[in-house]
Amino acid sequence: MSEQLKSVAQAFVTARRAGRALASYPGAPPADLAAAYAIQDHAIRADGRPIAGWKVGRIFPPDDARLGSNRLSGPIFAESVIDGETGAPAMPVFSGGFAAAEAEFLLHIAPGHTGAAPQTDAETLALLDDVRIGIEIASSPYPGINADGPTVTASDFGNNFGLVRGPQVADWRGTDLRTVRVQTAIDGETVGEASAETMLDGPLGAVRFLLANLASRGISVAQGGWVSSGAVTGVHKVRAGQRVEASFGALGTVACTIVAAPHS
Repeated sequence: MSEQLKSVAQAFVTARRAGRALASYPGAPPADLAAAYAIQDHAIRADGRPIAGWKVGRIFPPDDARLGSNRLSGPIFAESVIDGETGAPAMPVFSGGFAAAEAEFLLHIAPGHTGAAPQTDAETLALLDDVRIGIEIASSPYPGINADGPTVTASDFGNNFGLVRGPQVADWRGTDLRTVRVQTAIDGETVGEASAETMLDGPLGAVRFLLANLASRGISVAQGGWVSSGAVTGVHKVRAGQRVEASFGALGTVACTIVAAPHS
């Protein structure tokens, strides 16, 4: 790995620890996903915190063809997974950086996964031991992280900064998550409504992508972990002081309050 890529990784780790924004991308943007994941992997090692799961995000045309992938991934650190079964927990974002909230299905891979890649929905379901509704907090010290494209997004932990883990989907083995109508509101105003039918091969497909992605990077999920499977209603920009609520129809509702991350 080049010193240049290591420098970018360290700059993001330092900025995140300090809670401070970056006025520009800290180096040359990665040209492809291989370079982006090299930066991400080095940053994970430099950060050192335990990982409780992974977020999966969409790569849209024409970037999907150019990069050879229609999704990307990033780590979710254990300390940033917050219980949201009741109330509206405070979720920090970077002031002066990028901040958004996304309604997502959260699927938990059971401990003991051997690395064998599932091929079907049934095989994927067999690897799970829990499914929840939730909200991903997408935030980065760099305000242009999404505007600059998927490789930049992937390079800074996939733009993840937290996960609100909502109520369990009671009959998750028998529920087709793709048919659930999801609505996202900010301060009581609806900002997005959709179902996971628009999400490629759906939340289970996101799990399959992630397992293949991590295997290609030599990362084990034998300990299990959450998969935040992708924004259902879109990526909705937020700011400190706002309340986000995601309704998953009969499956329930999850909410959070956005606050500014502390900085040093």
